[in-house]
Amino acid sequence: MSTNSKEKVSLVSLGCPKNLVDAEVMLGYLSKDSYEVTTDEHEADIIIVNTCSFIKEAKQESIDTILDLADRKHDARCKMLIVTGCLPQRYQEELVKELPEVDIFVGTGDYPRIAEIIAEKRGLSEQLCYTGDPNFLYDDELPRLQSSPYYTAYLKIAEGCSNCCSYCVIPSLRGSFRSRPMDKLLREAKGLVAKGVREINLIAQDITGYGKDLNEGATLEALIRSLVKLEGLQWIRLLYAYPDGISDSLIKLIKEEDKVCKYLDIPLQHISDPILKQMNRRSSEAEIRELIAKLRTEVPGIAIRTSFIVGFPGETDDDFKKLVQFVEETRFDRMGVFCYSREEGTPAFEMAEQVSERIKRERYKKLMRTQARVSFKHNRSLVDKEEMVLIEGYSEETELLLKGRSSRQAPDIDGQVYITAGNAQVGEIVRLRITDSSDYDLIGEIVSQSP
Repeated sequence: MSTNSKEKVSLVSLGCPKNLVDAEVMLGYLSKDSYEVTTDEHEADIIIVNTCSFIKEAKQESIDTILDLADRKHDARCKMLIVTGCLPQRYQEELVKELPEVDIFVGTGDYPRIAEIIAEKRGLSEQLCYTGDPNFLYDDELPRLQSSPYYTAYLKIAEGCSNCCSYCVIPSLRGSFRSRPMDKLLREAKGLVAKGVREINLIAQDITGYGKDLNEGATLEALIRSLVKLEGLQWIRLLYAYPDGISDSLIKLIKEEDKVCKYLDIPLQHISDPILKQMNRRSSEAEIRELIAKLRTEVPGIAIRTSFIVGFPGETDDDFKKLVQFVEETRFDRMGVFCYSREEGTPAFEMAEQVSERIKRERYKKLMRTQARVSFKHNRSLVDKEEMVLIEGYSEETELLLKGRSSRQAPDIDGQVYITAGNAQVGEIVRLRITDSSDYDLIGEIVSQSP
């Protein structure tokens, strides 16, 4: 026990769901160590910011959040500000110099020691910095305080990455790809379902790499086959699948298993072969097109989400036009676009023919406009059709409307379904008839409740 009285701790987690799992583990350790968790930073004795530094925008958001929360230290309540995650792992020396307001920096490999680290800080005036080996691997025996709604959870099946894309800093921040043992994943999943979780979202930097570094015959398909047997679990969603790792057996599993959402997140990054080669991506344009055609043939109605980078070094007008045409032709259900971020320590940082920020922004806006038109037409095509929808609560705009997500929408990133008729409980999965749509959201009426 770190203190004689219960201090309050508040944690802000930035970036991806993988970061969120790390944050939940930190909260679990602190709760176990007799700290009280609060969502109100104004009430907190200790504030933790779990950061992302994947691209320039993420770094800026992290810095802005740190500086904003540093103001809380001027209040009588907040005694300690802690910055954890990717930003200190990457920039520990610069941060120590530039952010004297921060009391402790903790990297990606040391966050499980958070309670111990706070105890070490007691009585010391100097800043502390813990940014050692990033090769820590999360374990189901570690305490985890779930911060997402009770009915949905992320299951991090691996850590790190070994794909070494030329623009990416993840291997240096998180280490090489490391799969978690399957028995430990199943134990954690059982525990989540026992607490009421109905939707499990499998996450890793590349879920298709799962098990390749293990000697026990573990594969993504074997893991899914075990998860579908869990009574009470209704949806299994697959996030971040590297295209060349999507096997025929995985496609067959998505098609045949009712609990596996007909949804796949496949970060493609580009379609032009010269750019894909410069990015050190293993798939070619022809292979990508063949994969998408196969998915749509084998799993009719599958929702495909992807992401693209515009303005990569050497991207010509023709390369970009090819990308726009590909997006128009392929009609992705969901799509994210990022301007290339020139990151120190990556091969792409040193590449010639860097694209100007102005051109990056112009290409970003054009590709997003293209996808908005695609998304609107796609959503209109769903009107009068039925979707299974997970009820998440009431609309932020009015308590007269329930809201939820269909099995074709991932948490936080894929829009909402607004419900104009029928009643259901939060966490319940219902059948909905779609009556209207907007660019990214759907509107519908409840047809029937799930058993």
